[in-house]
Amino acid sequence: MWDKRYSNEEFAYGTEANDFLKSEFAQIPKGGKVLCLAEGEGRNAVFLAKQGYQVTAVDQSPVGLVKAKNFASQNGVEISTIVADLNDYDLGENTWDGIVSIAAHVPPFLRKKLHTQVVKSLKADGIFILEAYTERHLEMDGVGGPPNKELLMSLKELTIELNGLEFVIGQEVDRHISEGKFHQGESSVVQIVARKNS
Repeated sequence: MWDKRYSNEEFAYGTEANDFLKSEFAQIPKGGKVLCLAEGEGRNAVFLAKQGYQVTAVDQSPVGLVKAKNFASQNGVEISTIVADLNDYDLGENTWDGIVSIAAHVPPFLRKKLHTQVVKSLKADGIFILEAYTERHLEMDGVGGPPNKELLMSLKELTIELNGLEFVIGQEVDRHISEGKFHQGESSVVQIVARKNS
């Protein structure tokens, strides 16, 4: 599915970084190592690289990551890319100054495993930034997110899954999203900025 979605010349989710990431990225230690989860075509990774971060993008789609590399090159920056299923990918320990998860919707068992790894793999004072669709989004007109409830996220669940991080921002909000063809219109999302204390 993802290779097919990313095989078009146009960017499925646009070329602009996510709005929430743009407003909060500076909380990540300056110039640090950042991991972008399920990064697709690279819009968020390239934005962060342009801000001086050392960025690694991981995604299961080689087609998406080729586009991401090319997009980085067009913008005069470099990013590292790793083709991997998040179920098999080891985030490491005390490795990252920042981890970014924008609409990285995965099954609950994997999400819990992944978020446990996020806590371990952040360095002290590292920052986790997440935006994802909530169940309420299914009642709204906006386009985006998976159609099945189990893949959607809530602040309540994330607070449990990210035990060990201090929440700087933790909220569920309705907002207008305009990110390419597949994220459009009035949407309901959960937003998190969380820090790993030293």
